[in-house]
Amino acid sequence: MRNLIRRLYTIYAGVLFVLSFLFVFPILLICIWIPGWKKFGRKLQRYWAKVYFSIILLSVKIEKRAIIEKGKSYIFLANHFSYLDIPMMGFVPGDVLFVGKASIRKAPLFGYYFKNLHIAVDRDRLRSRAETMKRAGESLDAGSSVIIFPEGGIFTSHPPQMVPFKNGAFRLSIEKQIPIIPVTLSYNHLILPDDGKMLLRRRPAKMILHEALIPSPTEIEDTLKEKCFGIIQKQLNLDSEHL
Repeated sequence: MRNLIRRLYTIYAGVLFVLSFLFVFPILLICIWIPGWKKFGRKLQRYWAKVYFSIILLSVKIEKRAIIEKGKSYIFLANHFSYLDIPMMGFVPGDVLFVGKASIRKAPLFGYYFKNLHIAVDRDRLRSRAETMKRAGESLDAGSSVIIFPEGGIFTSHPPQMVPFKNGAFRLSIEKQIPIIPVTLSYNHLILPDDGKMLLRRRPAKMILHEALIPSPTEIEDTLKEKCFGIIQKQLNLDSEHL
């Protein structure tokens, strides 16, 4: 009975995701096609995320420890255990571009929206990764922020234990002198586990925007990476203990 309820809830959430996306897609197209309007498309997606989580009755507790200044660029780095992570990061404030897998571009309609408003990377191609970091840097220079999952994808077999972070985001932070905001997504691996079943479990979600890490010009990538990893992993461990 419990699995049946989860399956029905998953179907309900999936149908509403598709319908809500189809509803906003024409407006996203307008924002893509009109020069200078892409930031309005990204703003719309934030409202879409909030509405979507409300209509599927999934509450999201957001704990904001960071002081996020309006108009300032940041690099938001989050753990990645679940497909739920991407829509939930839509709650991040400001004009924010996602850095995501190139495979997203193959998704009907959604792929078109993503490649035009965000940044897609083929992690198997060195040239693509370099181009991605270049585009992310240009977005930061233009006053936008970026969201990166520094594990490089959903790779851990034992959530909430993360796999080691990749260096790209930390190199970018030091080169551009852009603060990093570590983000902990505490329970998404319990709500929508990456176990091949794709079954949602209804329980409160939690996102923590930690205090910013400010890089110095002489910062070492590995040092900054270890600080960020430690902050997120510590919070994951604490939240796991309080389940």
